[in-house]
Amino acid sequence: MSLSINLPLILSAAFVASASPGPATLAIADTAMQAGRRTGLALALGVVTGSLTWSVAAALGLAAVMASSRWMLEVLRYLGGAYLLVLAFKSARSAIRGPAAMERNAAEVSASRAYAKGLALHLTNPKAILFFGSLYTLGLSPQASPAELVLVIAAVGLQSAAIFTGYALLFSNGRLARGYLRLRRWFEGAFAVLFAGAGLKVLASRL
Repeated sequence: MSLSINLPLILSAAFVASASPGPATLAIADTAMQAGRRTGLALALGVVTGSLTWSVAAALGLAAVMASSRWMLEVLRYLGGAYLLVLAFKSARSAIRGPAAMERNAAEVSASRAYAKGLALHLTNPKAILFFGSLYTLGLSPQASPAELVLVIAAVGLQSAAIFTGYALLFSNGRLARGYLRLRRWFEGAFAVLFAGAGLKVLASRL
């Protein structure tokens, strides 16, 4: 392994950040159980694309530039928090309206819309900028070559894809899906509370 990069350290930190429960994993679980495997995978790939975008930005030094521009992070923080509150509202509305409304909502979610939802979820997450910026500062030397940068970006991207698509496959499992159908109003209510909590946390945080 080159002395310019500490790939095990980078991958370990990225694994903990990606695999830990958060807005992205909540959205993937909700979509996969409600709309099925194909739609859940589409949303997961949107999240992966957003993650890859910030990863490339951090490797090119753009994350450091954005982190130094506080107003940019503040705009992203408000957008991300507002988006999570919108997701909370939609989940709460589905829980209140009951099965018929949830069936309509599931039918209306196309793969392209799910992908866009996952992408928006991650691109409006200011924590992702700070995470990737600190991650590459910690595990990547300024002397790293372009080839080594590409290696790190590819490795982090593949690991992220495995984690998020794995969640989509897990939560679209038939047994979990059947359990969701029986208890979906409770699930939607729980997701509403969790999305609202995440949104308020983002809005109240100081970057």
